[in-house]
Amino acid sequence: MQFNQADINFIEQKGLTLKKVEKQLELLKTGLPSINLERAATIGDGIQQFSYIKASELISNYDSKKDELKIVKFVPASGAATRMFSFLFDFLKDYKPSKESINAYINKNKASELSLFFIGIEKLPFYNKVMRYLEKNNKIEANSTNDEKLYAFTKAILDKDQLNFSAFPKGLLPFHKYKEHLASAFEEHLFEAALYVASKGKATLHFTISEKHKDKFDKEFTRIQNIVENKTKTKFNISFSYQKEATDTIAVTTKDEIVREENNQLYFRPSGHGALLDNLNQFDADIIFIKNIDNVVVYKYEEEVAKSKKMLAGLLIDIKEEAFKYAKQLDEEDLSNIDIVNIAEFLITKMNVVISSEFEKYSKQYQIDYLKDKLDRPIRVCGMVQNEGEPGGGPYWVKDEGANLSLQIVESAQINKKSKIQKNILKKATHFNPVDLVCSIKNYKGETYDLQKFVDHQSAFITMKTKVGKDIKALELPGLWNGSMSNWNTIFVEVPLATFNPVKTVNDLLKPTHQVS
Repeated sequence: MQFNQADINFIEQKGLTLKKVEKQLELLKTGLPSINLERAATIGDGIQQFSYIKASELISNYDSKKDELKIVKFVPASGAATRMFSFLFDFLKDYKPSKESINAYINKNKASELSLFFIGIEKLPFYNKVMRYLEKNNKIEANSTNDEKLYAFTKAILDKDQLNFSAFPKGLLPFHKYKEHLASAFEEHLFEAALYVASKGKATLHFTISEKHKDKFDKEFTRIQNIVENKTKTKFNISFSYQKEATDTIAVTTKDEIVREENNQLYFRPSGHGALLDNLNQFDADIIFIKNIDNVVVYKYEEEVAKSKKMLAGLLIDIKEEAFKYAKQLDEEDLSNIDIVNIAEFLITKMNVVISSEFEKYSKQYQIDYLKDKLDRPIRVCGMVQNEGEPGGGPYWVKDEGANLSLQIVESAQINKKSKIQKNILKKATHFNPVDLVCSIKNYKGETYDLQKFVDHQSAFITMKTKVGKDIKALELPGLWNGSMSNWNTIFVEVPLATFNPVKTVNDLLKPTHQVS
């Protein structure tokens, strides 16, 4: 037996069952099927592109109806800032101040990221804050060399006994420098939400965070609440939730041996953003905007971002109203053959549903049941930006085990890179996923769907991680906007690249969309 009684008790304390953990181990050992790409979604083939006039109409549609709707902005925000500084950690570990100059280190290691960081250092939002800290604590002197100042600056932001920025939740790190204050990503999400989430002077936002950071987020909201509410003329309803321990997954070595902590306790890992489906499943809302915590801009770009969000929401409202009308007809009316054809055409042309080639051969009742099944699902409208080499998933037509085609957001980790055919499809992708979703999670009767019923559990994936310098295999649940929404009705729309401004490394803060001037 792989587990002793202490293991079983620990598993149950996490809200898991022995059966679930054994299933995880089985998947880690046998592997999971790679996703089967049919072709990349492109403009006119899975991705819609709107003219200025059409986009304006959709924006007006949303603005005219939003006050009647329950609207929420859902922001995954549990990530720590650690990965933003990975190249700086490497620098501190390997650099020998007494033996070489920083320039020599950069040239020797071809450290282009480090070079950019030091060149743009004075443009970082927290530059003045760090320099004041260094001077106040006598970490640098008036006659310190430039290399000494740069080294001290880097140590100050990363050392655990100094400013320790890498331990911050990413959402609370200073992202933007304004004339009179520093703004966190959390603060920028509030300002942005006032432009498109607010209705009747109120905006509701929900952040999924690490439980240990709840006090920090509360403190930040207390600090900025009056300022943001006065500037935006908006009252904010902020709530938080945590990724549940019951969604954690066990890890194994490359030889499929169970990984344990130093105290011999089983080692579990958070299972990726797919675990947040449970959090999303708690909402009673008509429209839910989903956007990552680090994808924000300084104030002068927020109007453009808001227009794009309203456009997507206006389209969702249009699609939803028509879908609800047809769903009600299917339930309540005696439909003619022409009615059935009209509903099928709506699914094909407006919702990208690929209808079975056998559909015309079905009996009338089976056709009705088939259309009901295709319509009776959550809906998501997803913004897609043109591919300019940024990492991330993308929009594809995917074929399942039953040879059914559907539009999906696919992560590169889900694709079999050993297949030339799959690699070629990957290369032909014209767009990628910025995590810019607007969702409808209710049916026409106003009943909220159980979102767990629409997950493709086979689209979980295995990733390689490290623990104490050793390679381990980790199991990630179907991603929130990947396999967790696999069986939703999906519409892809091209949105401006300006709407995608994630901060994956600290150097991203030097980009124009994160600079006030």
